[in-house]
Amino acid sequence: MNKKYTILLLGSGGREHAFAWKINQSSLCNKLFVAPGNAGTSEIAENVNLSINDFESIGKFSLKNNIDFILVGPEEPLVKGIKNYFLENITLNHIPVIGPDKFGAMLEGSKDFAKEFMIKYKIPTALYHTFTPQNISEGISHIKNQTLPIVLKADGLAAGKGVIIAQSHKEAEDALKNMLGGQFGEAGNKVVIEDFLKGIEVSVFVLTDGENYLILPEAKDYKRIGKADTGLNTGGMGAVSPVPFVNEEFLKKIENNIIIPTIDGIKKEKIDYTGFIFFGLINVDGEPFVIEYNCRMGDPETEAVMPRLENDFVELLVAVTKNELKYHIIKINPQTATTVVLVAGGYPADYEKGKIIDNLKNVPDVLVFHSGTKRNEKNEIVTNGGRVLALTALGNNLEEALQKANNAAQIINWEQKYFRKDIGFDLITT
Repeated sequence: MNKKYTILLLGSGGREHAFAWKINQSSLCNKLFVAPGNAGTSEIAENVNLSINDFESIGKFSLKNNIDFILVGPEEPLVKGIKNYFLENITLNHIPVIGPDKFGAMLEGSKDFAKEFMIKYKIPTALYHTFTPQNISEGISHIKNQTLPIVLKADGLAAGKGVIIAQSHKEAEDALKNMLGGQFGEAGNKVVIEDFLKGIEVSVFVLTDGENYLILPEAKDYKRIGKADTGLNTGGMGAVSPVPFVNEEFLKKIENNIIIPTIDGIKKEKIDYTGFIFFGLINVDGEPFVIEYNCRMGDPETEAVMPRLENDFVELLVAVTKNELKYHIIKINPQTATTVVLVAGGYPADYEKGKIIDNLKNVPDVLVFHSGTKRNEKNEIVTNGGRVLALTALGNNLEEALQKANNAAQIINWEQKYFRKDIGFDLITT
């Protein structure tokens, strides 16, 4: 493989910084552009002031800069059809977009579509019913017959806030009325009500060219803002990889019962699917069930997974564009990676931006992945979002990696910084 590739990466979070970091290590990368990127990506790539949903501008930029392929980080451009835009444009369809088409992205973009797909292809998941404003009374009757707790999910994308686990029938009824009444806009035009599954969650990822797939390192993320998984849901406060209970036997169940039927279903539905499939799973008494699909990598899981991937990432991405993944084998670093996310005070509710970040260069033994950061007029790196930095450390065991990450989290500072000090503690066996 002698050719060098000019790559456009879409996104601005920690996931995209981790991708950029891994791409930048490859001798196959000629030039990397990140749109719009952040203060971290600007140090290893060229940031481009493009909106991830402005397909026309992305197309013009790609032609002007001889982009060889586009890697899409977040879900929104995929759900809105960026791949279709390129495929259907005669001047752009030679530029591969790594990600599913609009139909495939519905696995994440519509909970109802995903559940139908799982039932059709006999993929283990919780039993469910879908309701709309037209049959809300049936929904309320259904709730009254449900055992507690009750899970309600807005059908569409709701920025990670569209899932409610109701602890009472009244809470569930109120949630259903609010969702169908416009709480999440169009995302709540349908609401999926499903059985509650009790167990431990884990995220499993595959990279696929639509025919073949490779299983990437798994991870466990931590969504709640507070210690011991309390408080409001967030985009993710940390991650750990590998996950101790995902042994060879459990992974084989995931592959046979979930991954293979999913890939087969994608083929049978004639979905143009390249890129990542994120399986949000739950371990129920040793059996894996699918909670949700995502059509992209997770964040902050990517920040824990990428450092454990020993393959040349660009080589794998090129194989995806050429339908040649079958010629590759995933190589995984056996060490443990732990990621601790530093967030702005007040997140996930109201928070301030523009706080100067200190001591970024004074943290040994960690990878610092930027998310909500930018450079101000004085060229200082400042906060520019709720989740600001993801600190990833590798260690020979979970305790060693966590100690490094938490030490770094103490050193880096800005006004009202916050992080969870107990990421991974639930996985430490005494």
